[in-house]
Amino acid sequence: MSKPHWRPAHASDLPAISAIAARIHPDLPESPEVLAEKMRLYPDGCRVLVVGDEIAGYGLSHPWKQHRIPPLDGLLERLPEDADCLYIHDVAVLAESRGGVLRAYIADIEPLARASGLATLALVSVYATQPLWQRLGFRPVTADADLRAKLASYGEGATYMLRDLAAT
Repeated sequence: MSKPHWRPAHASDLPAISAIAARIHPDLPESPEVLAEKMRLYPDGCRVLVVGDEIAGYGLSHPWKQHRIPPLDGLLERLPEDADCLYIHDVAVLAESRGGVLRAYIADIEPLARASGLATLALVSVYATQPLWQRLGFRPVTADADLRAKLASYGEGATYMLRDLAAT
């Protein structure tokens, strides 16, 4: 069996991406339209994890503004022209395919961020994944009231995190 690897996501991958999202994030549902829009607005930041000939995970990221969290299950309509970070919207991998693949996804999108002049990666950690992200160089950000209100829709313990690429 071939080693798991990330490749660019295609529109035809949407059913697999939606199915994985429903399995991994049953409490944070997002419509296929929302996922498709991210792929359309910033295809370079969207990847799928291929294991053998199956899709076992996906990663979606796009340019955004630091300390502003895109709404969950909401359309972006357009990307900000003054983006100052690459926002990792979601990385979801089926349990049997985990192990080093997150690090590989980050390594994949880091040059993308740098090439776009973005010196920071941003994300919201959910489901107690904060220690995992911290091992990859992300640090939790103390949320002000506005940020805390937005984080609430991501569930208990959601944490906004940043990684400065200039320091790596």
